Amino acid sequence: MILRAKHNFLVYPFFKRYAVWIIKRHFKEIRVIGDYTINERSLLLISNHISWWDGFWAMFLNVKIFKKKFHFMMLEEQLRKYWFFNYTGGFSVSKRSKSIVETLNYTSDLLNDNRNMVLIFPQGEIQTMHNQKFEFEKGLERILKNKENSIQIIFLASLVDFFSNSKPSIYLYLSEFNVIVLSVESIQSKYNEFYSQCVEKQMKLIVEE
Repeated sequence: MILRAKHNFLVYPFFKRYAVWIIKRHFKEIRVIGDYTINERSLLLISNHISWWDGFWAMFLNVKIFKKKFHFMMLEEQLRKYWFFNYTGGFSVSKRSKSIVETLNYTSDLLNDNRNMVLIFPQGEIQTMHNQKFEFEKGLERILKNKENSIQIIFLASLVDFFSNSKPSIYLYLSEFNVIVLSVESIQSKYNEFYSQCVEKQMKLIVEE
């Protein structure tokens, strides 16, 4: 049985403020780059997974831009260890358990509500941001089944650079994904293309700094 997301009336508002505060404390700046529109549909945010910070950066985007009810998938053992994340929208996934089907169905159900945003890391694990070839896990297909016209999908690529500063800066690249037929293969291909473009843009920033 999975741990379903909860939004405690005290913990959830605190976490939203805390995410913004801790980012401003530990990073020189945060830049949001990309073309996208915000509409009334539910939002699936597909992101690379490079660090412990990823969820905080996504929450920052939600507070500043998306303004949805925040949900995110988290490994069950980690969610039990850091139980307070359950009260900020975290729900569990256990890859080696039959409950993974329940998690995927639950994620799909969340996206039936236009007020919701769901963050997922389809790589399934933390990987270096220098990786430019992503292989998405097949569970994404079950989440997206019959949702071609009912949800909004936005790609997120998180990159970090110091340049000549003592604190790093965060670069959050966003791009809206539009396709007639949803499939893991099409999303994986488009995300790989998007990420490569983000890295190219980031390399040009080095020249400008």
